[in-house]
Amino acid sequence: MSSRIAVVPGSFDPPTLGHLDVIRRAAALYDELHVLVVHNPAKEAMLPIAQRLSLLEQSIADSDVESKVVVASWSMGLLVDYATDVGASVLVKGIRSQVDVAYETPMAIVNRHLAHIETVFLLPDPAHAMVSSSLVRQVASLGGDVSPFVPPAVAAFLDTGARNI
Repeated sequence: MSSRIAVVPGSFDPPTLGHLDVIRRAAALYDELHVLVVHNPAKEAMLPIAQRLSLLEQSIADSDVESKVVVASWSMGLLVDYATDVGASVLVKGIRSQVDVAYETPMAIVNRHLAHIETVFLLPDPAHAMVSSSLVRQVASLGGDVSPFVPPAVAAFLDTGARNI
């Protein structure tokens, strides 16, 4: 029997509890899960990719899904190229609202056309439905408490003043 491999792509700038919720639930559905930090040219990043990778690894460490998760980054081509390289047949995307559906649907169709890769949309836990990395960045940049929205490792990192990177 072949392994079912999926990729959860995102900018993860910074990782949020909503991201971790999607990662945990996707890990329950697939044998191997690649959490992939990708560069989004439409967004100005707050954290360097290496820091996002580290925060994701810290946030996933010692969880019940750690053994199934590979944390990596990709900036050398199309997302489907990475998925194909690792043998994944599915991309998993968290969807918070109709706006996300409208944004993600055309990409899902193109990815299926380009590489026969399906996209699975997971709805958020209601507790995380309105949390986004951009909202966390804004609150953190103004000195607000982001601990209700991010894993402890991310909150500690942002609390040290690293938000001014």
